[in-house]
Amino acid sequence: MKVYFVGAGPGDPDLMTVKGLKLLENCRICIYAGSLVSPGVTALLPADAEKHDSAGLDLDQIVEIFRNARERDIDVVRLHSGDPSIYGAIREQMRELRRLAIDYEVIPGVSSFQASAAALRTELTAPEISQTIILTRTSGRTPMPELQELEALARTRSTLCIFLSIHKMKDVALRLAQYYGSTCPAAVVYRASWPDQRIFRGTLADIADKTAASGIKKTAMIIVGEALSLDVPSSKLYDPSFSHEYRAGKRP
Repeated sequence: MKVYFVGAGPGDPDLMTVKGLKLLENCRICIYAGSLVSPGVTALLPADAEKHDSAGLDLDQIVEIFRNARERDIDVVRLHSGDPSIYGAIREQMRELRRLAIDYEVIPGVSSFQASAAALRTELTAPEISQTIILTRTSGRTPMPELQELEALARTRSTLCIFLSIHKMKDVALRLAQYYGSTCPAAVVYRASWPDQRIFRGTLADIADKTAASGIKKTAMIIVGEALSLDVPSSKLYDPSFSHEYRAGKRP
């Protein structure tokens, strides 16, 4: 018996990995994050599969499902939204599985930050502007380490992808504007790749007002950085004078 932590992807079932899809389609027991995994993904489960919504479960109850499945020698798919390694809370589940000597495997998934970049039809890195992407969140019931607060990260002027923080959009914009400037491009993508996906574009000066008017309070990605601008330098990769292992540069 084995537990598979499967990345459900951002919402669109077509964005699941082939390996994750095969596991889902042959699953007999599935624990899924009901408030986060899209119905389009859970619809791929066999009709007769046992389905457990983790939204109403605590860790002990989840572990009891694992234990019961081991007694019946049935594999379990633990379905997490996006990629399990990002805010997936899988560490404590793995700790319990090791304690019980139950084998497990992680199947990666497309993260919401990647689906958001695709929805925006943009690149999160830009030559000479931003070569670093930071995935972060603001503090809530889970406090942030002091050196990882927004102000510390903003000093790098990297592209910021901010999870779980749309309810603090005004505060986020004000804090970041001190370092990026109020005219820095910013975007919010609500439910990236879901049928009801919504996109908001603006700057740190107006993005909070635009999202506030929409009433969105959760399930949205905030992206901030000059890489979102349409007016950025071109990459050297396809410059005719740029040579590399597979292409000799052409002299002007």
